[in-house]
Amino acid sequence: MKQDMEAPAFALQAEPSREEAPVTESRTAHRARVLIADDHTLVAEACKKLLETEFDVIRIVQDGRELLRACADLRPDVVVTDIAMHSLNGLDAGERAKLSDPDLRVVYLTMLPDPDLAAEALRRGASAYLLKTSAASELVTAVREVLSGRLYISPEITHDALSDFLRSHRREPHKTLTPRQREVLQLLAEGRSMKEAASILNLTTRTIAFHKYRIMAALGLHTNADLVQYAIRHFIVAA
Repeated sequence: MKQDMEAPAFALQAEPSREEAPVTESRTAHRARVLIADDHTLVAEACKKLLETEFDVIRIVQDGRELLRACADLRPDVVVTDIAMHSLNGLDAGERAKLSDPDLRVVYLTMLPDPDLAAEALRRGASAYLLKTSAASELVTAVREVLSGRLYISPEITHDALSDFLRSHRREPHKTLTPRQREVLQLLAEGRSMKEAASILNLTTRTIAFHKYRIMAALGLHTNADLVQYAIRHFIVAA
């Protein structure tokens, strides 16, 4: 990561302002509606206190599956989410929420100052990527920026992340998994049994075993340890 010069936080025009979207019943309030997803209660509550002076914090959830359910029920304007969460990580959950609601702004708040991860978040439709080590005011600034249709990236990672994003806007196709395969991979990499994974995803154990076989064959993996290491390297689970 390049640290030899201090860059200002990036704000790029990325999307038309949400104010231009058709007004629906759930989005008529003057204050923007924010959903927070983080499995650390203290972090989530701190974010709520920072944001609620200017925005309506409509719910706090603790994993990616709860995030998706809350987005479907409440239709927030902005989601502020961690990346490393159990059951379904923030990258996959945010991407799926964005596909269901293209107007949604997804703000990633993480401990990981990794330019590759920041670039991956941008490729998946993120509006902002900032670090939990940032100044408290930066979160409010980020939400303001994304509501104005701009990207926001913490200054510690701006140069590397955007360089990578602009240089390569697509993932290697041979390493791309389907959303279902990524769900299965995360649950197995977290140490859950195939029976537990089947129960969570409402599938049969045999279907989970089939997905595991296809995942390992597609990625050239041979052992459960290989599977876990792949999940860590690609930010599907935390190290």
